[in-house]
Amino acid sequence: MTSSNNGLTMKSPTATLFGCLFAGQSGLLVLTPVLSDVARDFGVSTAAAGQLRSVSGAVAALVALGLLAGRRRWNLRDLLAAGLTSIAIASVASAVAPTFEVLATAQVILGAGMALVLAAGLAAPARWAEDGERATVLAWALNGQPAAWVVGMPIVGVLGAHSWRLIWLLPLVASAVALTGVRARGRDEPEPAAVGSPLRRPGVARWAAAELLAFAGWAGVLVYTGSLVTDAHGVSVTTAGAALGAGAAAYIVGTLVARRWVAVAAHRLVLTTSPALSAAALLLGSVRPSFGVSVALFTLTALIAGMRMMAGSSLGLDLGAAPLQAMSVRAAAVQFGYFGGSALGGLGLTLAGWSGLGAVLAILLLLSVGITVAPQVRAKVGVR
Repeated sequence: MTSSNNGLTMKSPTATLFGCLFAGQSGLLVLTPVLSDVARDFGVSTAAAGQLRSVSGAVAALVALGLLAGRRRWNLRDLLAAGLTSIAIASVASAVAPTFEVLATAQVILGAGMALVLAAGLAAPARWAEDGERATVLAWALNGQPAAWVVGMPIVGVLGAHSWRLIWLLPLVASAVALTGVRARGRDEPEPAAVGSPLRRPGVARWAAAELLAFAGWAGVLVYTGSLVTDAHGVSVTTAGAALGAGAAAYIVGTLVARRWVAVAAHRLVLTTSPALSAAALLLGSVRPSFGVSVALFTLTALIAGMRMMAGSSLGLDLGAAPLQAMSVRAAAVQFGYFGGSALGGLGLTLAGWSGLGAVLAILLLLSVGITVAPQVRAKVGVR
């Protein structure tokens, strides 16, 4: 295990992994407040534009599964470098895309890069951090994602007001900066080769299924909230970007709060935050009296999501699989969840408007609770 640095230098695991997850999330979030503009530019519906995230999500899931299926001893530093390079390439391709089909193709490259960054970036705390520091390094790695919202959404709002093509400067620059930090680290020992499927370990498959459903619900919030506030309240892209970026700061608070409890109560925290997240998503889609109320509900949803996702990630690292295997499973679950959340959320939006979107996302989140508590229910009723 590589020794961690206490200072936030370029070689610090905390700073490096924060930057990697920031870059990965920036590739996801940039389209959120400008989906309507992209749809209008290419002559497609907002729901169809939302499926761009489905494309990148499907590819990312397949790449994460490929990490599980292969027998190669992967190096975390090399995986991160490859992922960040892919995000940079995809950003350039997206910015200059002449057609909707070309933009969708660029999301294929983006999805592959995001999978590598997510799997390796969340496995690295177990390898790069000193004993006793894993929860802290993991929390800050996860916080790279909401920090991208806090910092990135106002930037996207300003750039998007001029052209949605300019928004791709954010993931391009972020990936380049993060790549510098990754390259500054020395080479690590390769991860152990995969021996059998981690899904065969007790509890891993159930955990992965719950994560998939939870991320499907949260993904729908991320993909469609920007369009909700611009379409339902008529605010500008700049205003929406700034408000959602500020609201996403609550995710960071939720992650840091959960960090204090995950060592002893990760499972209980998953069980309590998941239904609360479901209720928040339902309210976000259904209650829209004003722009301020919608932003407040998004802030509440982000706070609960930060606690839920930190608890779920920590739980996965405690299930006994090798870190890269466990986080590859999580990356696949996350991306299949994003795919499902974008697709099903788009269906709910098409059939029943924003209230339909909220209902679909709430159901997905409640199903994640059912999978998590099923073993306890069977035990109480004596079913084997």
